[in-house]
Amino acid sequence: MLIWSATKGLTSACVLHALDRAGLALSTPVADFWPEFAQSGKARITVGEVVSHRAGLAALTDKTAGLLDHAAVVRAVEVQAPLWESRDEHGYGPRTFGFLADEIVRRLSGKPLGDYWGEEFAQPMALDLWIGLPDAEHSRVAQMLAPRAVVEDDFSKALARPDSLTRQAFSTPAGLLSLSAMNAPAMRSASLPSLGGIGQAASLGKFYAMLGVGGEWEGRRFFSRRALDGMTTPLTQGPDKTLCAETAFSAGFMMDPVDLPRNPENSLPGSGKREFSERPEVGLKKRALFGPSTRAFGHPGAGGSLAFADPENRLGFAYVMNQMEPGVLPKSRALGLVQALYNFA
Repeated sequence: MLIWSATKGLTSACVLHALDRAGLALSTPVADFWPEFAQSGKARITVGEVVSHRAGLAALTDKTAGLLDHAAVVRAVEVQAPLWESRDEHGYGPRTFGFLADEIVRRLSGKPLGDYWGEEFAQPMALDLWIGLPDAEHSRVAQMLAPRAVVEDDFSKALARPDSLTRQAFSTPAGLLSLSAMNAPAMRSASLPSLGGIGQAASLGKFYAMLGVGGEWEGRRFFSRRALDGMTTPLTQGPDKTLCAETAFSAGFMMDPVDLPRNPENSLPGSGKREFSERPEVGLKKRALFGPSTRAFGHPGAGGSLAFADPENRLGFAYVMNQMEPGVLPKSRALGLVQALYNFA
């Protein structure tokens, strides 16, 4: 099953793993190991700012670079100026995120992110979960079915406006003009770390279960404590310039927004002062995509797919579907299962 943007969780795990292996921190400027990235005022942008959607790179001004041309998109990213100045603001990059993460992993490891995912996680854990589907696996994949209804909310209204950041973010890099286009063999085979992951819910849940129990599985350690802290430490929270709703992100993973402490000097995630550190005491959740724990992290996908880890309760969860629901955040089907899980647990 195609998992759409739930792929970003796998992608973010690869970035954190490669960064940790290289002995670098989220506070490292991307240009330190990707010099061309420094163009157009991006010399001081850090890895943490990129993966938490604070770098101002949610969309591309270049409308010619296509989803299937990694090199062209990377060149467009390199010359792109940030779309906003403040690193305390954020805007989700539905497409650009995957290319940024892919190139970071390539620069750090010498491997495309799809290969890195397979070699470091999918193969060792026997996961039926791919970023770039082999030809031999195509016959097993369910067809994606577009939503049967539409919703009228701030996001859908912004998406309908050609001049909005939301519309630009969901249409650059160019391509994928309809949801059903992802059923094409070329799209399934492409390594698209933002939205092209394909696999079984059981494998997706198994990966998050490994994260939920501390980064170790069957006697093998996959993630250090520092990398895991990058997943559970919020780096930004507030109005999302792209999704037109309040969102929160750690290092590439979405978290549920919470009531923040009153002292902004000690509590604002966007400051970047607490990378790989303990999360401060916070209030109640404002939304519960990822269950009741404020430490839970994961990522949803278009149409209703959802996956997350809950370190507090030591579990992983995954739901995927081929009949899509409208909107970009999960609705009744996935959230009903989350509720049932915690009622049972």
